[in-house]
Amino acid sequence: MSTEEDEPQDEDLRYFVRIGQTDLDGTASVERALAGLDGIGRRSARVIAQTVGVDRQATFGALDDDVIEAIVAEVEGYADTIPDWLANRRKDYFTGETVHLTGNDVELVRQQDVNRMQKIGSYKGLRHRRGQKVRGQRTKSTGRSEGTVGVNVERIREEAAEEAGE
Repeated sequence: MSTEEDEPQDEDLRYFVRIGQTDLDGTASVERALAGLDGIGRRSARVIAQTVGVDRQATFGALDDDVIEAIVAEVEGYADTIPDWLANRRKDYFTGETVHLTGNDVELVRQQDVNRMQKIGSYKGLRHRRGQKVRGQRTKSTGRSEGTVGVNVERIREEAAEEAGE
């Protein structure tokens, strides 16, 4: 049986919860909302909720402010609690440190890496510059960006109709 105290009230529900520069869905569960943050997946979200001591199925926007602040602190310090092999940025190019990036930092650092590869003229940088596949995928039959593959029947019919009409 549920009581009125257990159910979230609409007036107490925050529809957006901000972590860093990212707005998370307050109507979703804690696990699903945290997984919406770049650099945090479903497993990491579950570990964070468990570390803070929050039910992962609870509505994220209905939590108290101090609980949300504890979750934010855990997300920011997540790199300190995980082993090195689980971090998403091992042996950084400039610092040599292992860090776990979250939020907008993931995309910014990725763009910097691609830009650096293009500037030094590495093979991966050249592939990025040309817009081709970078990681060794096949390009003979996939990844085409121009024209049609195979026979364009509609164009042949249009040309035949134009010739017949003349």
